[in-house]
Order: sequence, then C-alpha cells, then structure tokens
Amino acid sequence: MADIKAAGVINVGIFPDFPPFSSVSTDMSTIGYDVDVATGIAKALGVKVHLVPVNGQNRIAFLNDKRIDMLMSVGCSDERAKVIGFAEAYAPYYIAVIGPQATKIEGPADLAGKSIAVNQGTLEDSSLTEAAPESATIRRFPNYSAVIQAFITGQTDLMAVGNNVGAQVLAKQAALQPEEKFQLMSSPSHIAVRKDETAMIEAVNAAVQAMIDDGSLNAASETWLKTPLKVENLKPAE
Repeated sequence: MADIKAAGVINVGIFPDFPPFSSVSTDMSTIGYDVDVATGIAKALGVKVHLVPVNGQNRIAFLNDKRIDMLMSVGCSDERAKVIGFAEAYAPYYIAVIGPQATKIEGPADLAGKSIAVNQGTLEDSSLTEAAPESATIRRFPNYSAVIQAFITGQTDLMAVGNNVGAQVLAKQAALQPEEKFQLMSSPSHIAVRKDETAMIEAVNAAVQAMIDDGSLNAASETWLKTPLKVENLKPAE
C-alpha cells in the first residue's frame, strides 16, 4: 500500500476480452464491470488506475512478480490460496437457467419435459446434468453462440449459462423477455493480491464495501450484467 500511494497509481491486471467484465470499446478504451470496480478502488485509495492486460497463463506470475498490484476476476480456491491472497468477492459468477418470462420455472423439478441448451463439456453442462430430471432433454452445443442461437430461435425451451453469457441475452432479446429462473451453482469472482498483503486486502475490502453501500456496485451490475446486484450472489453456494 505504501508503494502504491507513493507512486500515485495502482496497476490492475485485467483480461482484455472478457465481456461484460472487460472488453475494448470502439475508441480502444477498456470498459466493463471490472473496469468500473478497479476505477472505484483506485478512487478510494486516492490514486490513478493503470489497467494491464493479462491472460490465464501469465496473470498469477504478473501478480507475484510485482508487475501488477491486484488482479481482477479470480475464482477463489484452496490451491490458489497457497500462492496468492484474496479479498472478499466483488462480482457474482453463477450458472443460471434462463427462459422466457412466460415460462414458469422455479427449480430443477420444473425442467421436466423441457429442452435446455448448454455448452458441451463445461461446468454448465455438468451442473445441469446433475440437477435435471430424467425427462428433461439436454441439448449440448459446441460453443456459447450456438447455445444462445438455439434458445432465441426456439430450438430449446431454456438455456443454462453463466451470468456473464446470460447478460448478453438479457440485454438484447426484448421481444423474448428472457429472465433468470434459478441458479445451478455460485462461485463469485474475487480480487487477488500478493499473499500476506494484509493492508492491501483490508483496503480493497473497504473500497468494495463502500461501493456496495453507495450503490455504485449495483449501478455497475445493472449497466454491464443487466441485472440488479444481489449481495447474496457474492457468497459461494453452501
């Protein structure tokens, strides 16, 4: 924290192409939920934010080599906690069953007799397979574009996707009036810092809590995830 404040800037690792959490806009700036949160944290610390593009292979090394000060969109696990530190969750990540508003679905039992599109071989696939009754028809597709296309064209009654993919459909399909029906699992995203950086974790937690309290985190959720923020979605499923 002392180094960050002395430099007047916080270096934040972010995926360059991970909509709606981060993506490149037409003016070549990086926008998204993660950008809004990182900017809010920097403001709370009284420093500027510098976004550093990372990928799944190099991002932990970038953090531990001090090329970045914190890392967005990290799933918390016991294995990762051995090498990096975690602040509290700031972004919901969950798998939801999505369907038209007119279709009444409240839980797994209501999937009986329904067809559901899912991306084959993903966590969505395994979660849906475990939850769905035998009479449900699970239609597996090779990518998310095919899953979305099957759902919006009526090839399937429902689809099971992560909330990041679902946000794209909720935003663009006004005629279909799609909505989240229920969650299959929840594993919220955390901000990672270097291990044992206690002061950094406390500062990030305080900044995120302030964004919850003042409504700015909810505003980011409504803008990018197309749904109001539910604080309970920042807690892992029991």
